Amino acid sequence: MGIFDKFKIGFKKSASALTSGLKEIIIKKEIDDKNLDKIEEFLIESDVGVEAASEIKEIISNKKIDPNKNLSTEINLILKEYIVNLMKPLENNSFFEKKDKLNATLISGVNGVGKTTTIGKIGKKLKTNGNKVMFAASDTFRAAAIEQLENWANKIDVKLTKSSQGSDPASVAYKAVEEAIKNNYHQVLIDTAGRLQNKKNLMEEYKKIANVTKKIDQDAPHNIILVLDATSGQNVINQVEEFNKIIPLTGLIMTKLDGTAKGGILLAIAKKYQMPIIALGLGEKEDDLELFNAEKFAEAFTQVS
Repeated sequence: MGIFDKFKIGFKKSASALTSGLKEIIIKKEIDDKNLDKIEEFLIESDVGVEAASEIKEIISNKKIDPNKNLSTEINLILKEYIVNLMKPLENNSFFEKKDKLNATLISGVNGVGKTTTIGKIGKKLKTNGNKVMFAASDTFRAAAIEQLENWANKIDVKLTKSSQGSDPASVAYKAVEEAIKNNYHQVLIDTAGRLQNKKNLMEEYKKIANVTKKIDQDAPHNIILVLDATSGQNVINQVEEFNKIIPLTGLIMTKLDGTAKGGILLAIAKKYQMPIIALGLGEKEDDLELFNAEKFAEAFTQVS
């Protein structure tokens, strides 16, 4: 299965909601105020957010569309152009490239988003590009998390720095960065405990992990990546908001785009935060992580089923 096929599956729910709605409008062969409101409703149902839906509605309203043309095609073209213009600047194609010096990345997210699995996938891509990679098991809250990350490290053959369950997470991160600099590693990926963004003590611990790495490298952590679950819908907006308050995020990765999610939520996040989108998780296999591409996103989101 190619990348576009995976994108199509991942955005099927959003695309289906939009396409089925447009069919009703196409029958009438006109776009009046009533149908513009319906288009806006269909977009909101696809989780693109009120602000983006309102803007798209206005663009369609101001555009002179030839009634003799296929209205669905014309509206999809407008939507694609909007998505690409909004999201193209948020691509970060350099993230997986080989680095000249150590690049420490802190990976965060709430419980159940697929964070540790995502770290494994990131590690595979980084290593494929010639990076010397280390994992830091700073999720010391659960023994299973350490074991899971160790399994990934063994699977893709990268170094793992760990400690026992219940150890200070910050000390593991410190040790990993220190060892990585000493041994000329290009990348350290620091796993953190899945935490609810409203638990103050856990978020303070998360902040501490970032702060201790600065004692070795004042620019560390060089990336703060938040992993989001596409099936969580509008809840991810609050996650981005709260995590960004604790430590400013440098990028996002969205997982579980498996056909049960409404991928439009990524458009809503892009509109509100203009934050780099690193990659999308499109499955469970080690290669099922794709660099975010605005054109492919737009094409998949507006597919006609």
